[in-house]
Amino acid sequence: MKNYMKIVAKKKLWKYLFWFGPFLITVGLTVGLVSEQWGLIPLAFIITGIVISGLWIIWQSYQTNWWKRRSTQAGTNALVATLAVLAILGLINFLGTRYHLRADLTETQLFTLAPQSRELVSVLPQPVKVWVFDINQNPQDRELLENYQRQSSKFKYEYIDPQARPGLAEKFGVKDYGEVYLESGDKRQLVQTVNENQRLSEIRLTSRLQQLTNSTTAKVYLLQGHGERQLSAGKDAISQAVQGLGDKSFITAPLNLAETSKVPQDAAVVIVAGPKRGLFEGEVKALQEYLNRGGNLLLMIDPNTDPKLDSLLQEWGVRLDNRLAVDVSGESVVGLGPAAPLVTEYGQHPITKDFGNGNSFYPIARSLQITSVPGVEATPLLRTKPYPNSWAESDLKSEKLEFNADKDLKGPLTLGVALTRKQAAKSTSTPQASPTPSPLPSPTTQSKASPTPSPSPKTPQASPLPSPTIQGKTTPTPSSSSSQTATESRLVVFGNSSFATDGLFQQQLNGDVFLNSVTWLSQQEKQPLSIRPKEPKNRRITLTTTQANLLILSSLLVLPLIGFSAAVIIWWKRR
Repeated sequence: MKNYMKIVAKKKLWKYLFWFGPFLITVGLTVGLVSEQWGLIPLAFIITGIVISGLWIIWQSYQTNWWKRRSTQAGTNALVATLAVLAILGLINFLGTRYHLRADLTETQLFTLAPQSRELVSVLPQPVKVWVFDINQNPQDRELLENYQRQSSKFKYEYIDPQARPGLAEKFGVKDYGEVYLESGDKRQLVQTVNENQRLSEIRLTSRLQQLTNSTTAKVYLLQGHGERQLSAGKDAISQAVQGLGDKSFITAPLNLAETSKVPQDAAVVIVAGPKRGLFEGEVKALQEYLNRGGNLLLMIDPNTDPKLDSLLQEWGVRLDNRLAVDVSGESVVGLGPAAPLVTEYGQHPITKDFGNGNSFYPIARSLQITSVPGVEATPLLRTKPYPNSWAESDLKSEKLEFNADKDLKGPLTLGVALTRKQAAKSTSTPQASPTPSPLPSPTTQSKASPTPSPSPKTPQASPLPSPTIQGKTTPTPSSSSSQTATESRLVVFGNSSFATDGLFQQQLNGDVFLNSVTWLSQQEKQPLSIRPKEPKNRRITLTTTQANLLILSSLLVLPLIGFSAAVIIWWKRR
């Protein structure tokens, strides 16, 4: 071996072998990069070049004691340190690509998805893709889509030029640039059209995603005939609230109990929004019957009205206070009058779980008195500030609202409450109805099943009605194959209805209070609650003309003079 090494050294063949090694490595890399295939040929060149270069390094160290030199050791240490830094950087990049850690430092979390959106995307049952038919990729829209994509591997998005792929654009029925579509399986739905003034909305995208992935729909009936808020656009209407329910896959329809005499079987929720006149006794009984069979009711009752619902509310332990809720804290902070209570304190309930200390307000509201009733669980939702900021005012004719200890009620006041009452589970798998009457039968069932009179409906412990699939007939409905009826009935009562009217519905958390209440009442546990719109805080400073001139003089004259004077003083002392 030594003789062979001496021959190689004598003829200086090592110089050529050294250049042959890097040459083979370069050839292998070039072949792999050009062909974009790292097969046997490029790998063979690279491995051979590395072996030759390695042998040259071993021979060089043997020939000249290269490893023992101080320069070699210093260079090796530098090389090892460089490789270690590169390995650490590579590991950090790998972890950063695989695990996302982001911090949103904005006050209103403008760049973070709402918990409802994250929950919906994380449990997607099947792949969903967003198609954005636009040439320009807006950074704000792309960031929002990437936030969705980080929540689940089933969520994808792609930007498409309609002119470059006309077939795909025709498939979706694209009519203009900026149209955004959702696709899941064979279902497609238009989300919105984006442009320079209208960016992609998280509220719209999550709502459409929910509609596309949710196979079930719930029907919401809104009671009419007693001066309730009208459903179409107009003065003091709730058309925006109705539109919000439609965006969340609810089907809405008006209901006149004076004509139908009972709540329809497909009613998931019944809403009574601000009645000005009292309900007929038969209508109240129909609502009681609906609740007794596992129904869900939302009552929004304004002050100075008597909807004749005392008998129904008494069963649930709720009493409407006839005094006006007064809150003087909002008058100085956000410009609200004392008759528009500002609420920042919410109960621990699914309806308000993500509200934090957000604002909602209720112009012309009444407070609610809650008493304990066996079998009913009550959770206050909205609470005003303590006295002296809020109280219930009894003298509504006084020009100046002042607290009267003899007649008025000190705050905090309860403006909203959510209640649940457990229902006895009843099997409906048999096609025959039981002839035994329940304690609270409907008029139809009572006349056909038994002449025995039922107890008073005011008794809160009365057992619920039979399954709503059986109403005085033995023929089962298609839903009679279900194993059990509703496990509980739910009731939400607000002492105000104006918070959900057009114009106020989109202010602060008002719309969320309404939509979350209906969603919870519908008992669709997988249905995400409402998403609050995120708006940046207005941090602009409004200056008067005098203040603006003073600011200009101070910045252009006073500050330069102070700096010049300081420089002169320092120069004079050092002189």
